[in-house]
Amino acid sequence: MYVVIMGCGRVGASLAAGLERLGHEVAVIDRDPQAFRRLGPDFRGRQVVGMGFHRDVLIEAGVEKAQAFAAVSSGDNSNIIAARVARESFGIERVVARIYDAKRAAVYERLGIPTVATVPWSTDRLMRMLLPDGVATAWREPSGTVAVLPLPIHEEWIGRPVRELEEATGSRVAFIVRFGTGVLPKADTAVQAEDTVYVAAVSGTVSDVTAAAAAPPQEG
Repeated sequence: MYVVIMGCGRVGASLAAGLERLGHEVAVIDRDPQAFRRLGPDFRGRQVVGMGFHRDVLIEAGVEKAQAFAAVSSGDNSNIIAARVARESFGIERVVARIYDAKRAAVYERLGIPTVATVPWSTDRLMRMLLPDGVATAWREPSGTVAVLPLPIHEEWIGRPVRELEEATGSRVAFIVRFGTGVLPKADTAVQAEDTVYVAAVSGTVSDVTAAAAAPPQEG
C-alpha cells in the first residue's frame, strides 16, 4: 500500500518507520527540512518539503496513487484541511487526522473523517496503567463525552436482569462477553457468572457507575 503522511514529528516519523517495516511504500511531507532527520538513514520513502494541504505538494508526494493518508502535524487546522483535501479532492478513502481539540474531533468524525483525539486517548491510556483492571475505559468517542468500560460487578448481580443493573448504575449495558463471545443483551437478559459486562456511561460518572455496580443490589 502507498501511504502519504503529513507531519514528520515523533508520531509521523514513527508511523512512517512502522509502515515501512510492514512493507508499505511511504511518503512524508513536512514544511521543515530538518524534521526528516527523525526518519533515520534507513528510510527509503519520499521526503517532500512543503505544506501538506497544498495540492502541488501533495501531488509531488504521490497522493494521486496513494491508498491512505495520515495528517499528524502539530496543527489541528492543518490536519483537518489536509485530510479533507486528500478525501474530497483526491478520493482517498483511508484518511485519518490527529486532533488535539476533542470537540473539533467530534465534528469531523460526523463529517466522515476519522480522527484521533490526542488528549482523551492519552488520558485513557494513562488511566489503564494507573487504575486496577476493569476500571479504566475500553473506548471513548471523539468528544470524550461517552465512555465504554468493562464493569466489575458484585456477585449478587448474578441472575439479575440487565435492566436492573442499568437502573442502579445510570449506565447502559452495551454488550456482554460470555464464554469468549460477544452478546447483545435485551432488557431481561440475566447476568451470568463469568460474564464481562461492558457499559456505556457519561464521562465524569464512571466512578459512580463503578461504585454502584460493585455494591450489592438494593431491594425496592
